[in-house]
Amino acid sequence: MAEENTVKKAGWQLEHSYASLPNTFFSKITPAPAQSPELIVLNEQLADSLGLDSEELKEEEGVQILAGSQTPENGLPLAQAYAGHQFGHFTMLGDGRALLHGEQITPDGRRVDIQLKGSGRTPYSRGGDGRAALGPMLREYIISEAMHALGIPTTRSLAVVKTGEPVFRESVLTGAVLTRTASSHLRVGTFEYALNRGSMNDLRALADYTIDRHYPEVRETENPYLMLLREVVTRQASLIAKWQLAGFIHGVMNSDNMALSGETIDYGPCAFMNIYDPKTVFSSIDARGRYAYGRQSIMAEWNLSRFAEALVPLIDENQEKAVELAQTEISRFPEQFNEYWIQGMRAKLGLFTEETEDEALITDLLNLMQEHEADYTNTFLALTFNKLDDSGLFTDSRFASWQEQWLERIGRQNESEESARQLMCDHNPAVIPRNHHVEEALEAAEKNGDYSVMNQLLDVLSEPYAHTREQEKYSAPPAPTLVPYRTYCGT
Repeated sequence: MAEENTVKKAGWQLEHSYASLPNTFFSKITPAPAQSPELIVLNEQLADSLGLDSEELKEEEGVQILAGSQTPENGLPLAQAYAGHQFGHFTMLGDGRALLHGEQITPDGRRVDIQLKGSGRTPYSRGGDGRAALGPMLREYIISEAMHALGIPTTRSLAVVKTGEPVFRESVLTGAVLTRTASSHLRVGTFEYALNRGSMNDLRALADYTIDRHYPEVRETENPYLMLLREVVTRQASLIAKWQLAGFIHGVMNSDNMALSGETIDYGPCAFMNIYDPKTVFSSIDARGRYAYGRQSIMAEWNLSRFAEALVPLIDENQEKAVELAQTEISRFPEQFNEYWIQGMRAKLGLFTEETEDEALITDLLNLMQEHEADYTNTFLALTFNKLDDSGLFTDSRFASWQEQWLERIGRQNESEESARQLMCDHNPAVIPRNHHVEEALEAAEKNGDYSVMNQLLDVLSEPYAHTREQEKYSAPPAPTLVPYRTYCGT
């Protein structure tokens, strides 16, 4: 990299452990300069935790880095190779419009990927222009930060920068670059790529790297590759349960969108559910409901099976034995997911203890909610604060019977009713990024250059369990409409 293009400010402490992998897993690239980058939003709290100087990032050189026009000190721009099953069909992929500056070593010793999304073409662009539009990049910023505040493991957003260049899709859009941070961008699809395009040595190197980076505790076990599978299964069971508990629908659970760190990645056609219905789908391209809300745990298990297939050659030299061992680990997922989900539901209902009838109590409530088309988030809020209106679900005699059972169940605990209510407050958010509020913020930003709507929304979403008066106006569901809400893959 030319010395004049390397910026030596802002607190960058970059390393490049991923570049130690065989060359088949990445391509070094030269950043494509943005025409006239303009900083739109900077996550100063995140920058501080990364050891970065927010004021320096706001200066011209800092913005040039966030736009991909310049490289920070010790930066080594590269694009990562991976494959994946997209809606069940295998294809070769890779970072077609993303650039990895490197891994920031934070003041507390964490290793965090710094990736630019929409920064230009790479060898994996597959005919695309490598650019991104402002709306989808702001959308990922809003949703990913909301997920973080909700306590759901996720990639995070550091900044969005306008490039000053148009992006041509169905219409002419404003170009932008998102700076995303992640524990890593290792995916199930990275292992699928290794299995299909790499050698056995490549596959082993990738597995060893993944262990060292995310699961070092399994290194000294009898079969570290089998234990790697076990740990990833457990982390994904926990993650998907958190999605379900919050009413989050990913929308495009392809195997390349499953991060091995256990973080949520890729916020294209995602959204939060309003009316409770397991069949809810928001993605415009998911016509058959493959990734519907009620199928997310099923699809996670499917993706994990693809990960297991890639690990089979490493688990045991005897393929039949390796397959059997891998299948045993995958078979743990449904029970683990269900356990995490029930634990979370107990908390949402103020239950500290465990009873065998709890799952039936939870399911009975959800069935009534579905029948009455009740709002998922607001139903739990109403129970939390005992604000039951005189319509719909709460007027059903079956709900009255359910409520009586629930209150009796709370009464059988040693904890006080006040403690139960506090537990519910801590696990039932006052606000989620309601689709209509997100769209309102994006419209103001894209059409009018007004970012105040988005900034206010981000502020409200930053403390979802605060239950403040200010949050109340953001908790109302959208007005009824004959046209279902649809989300699209980022453009």
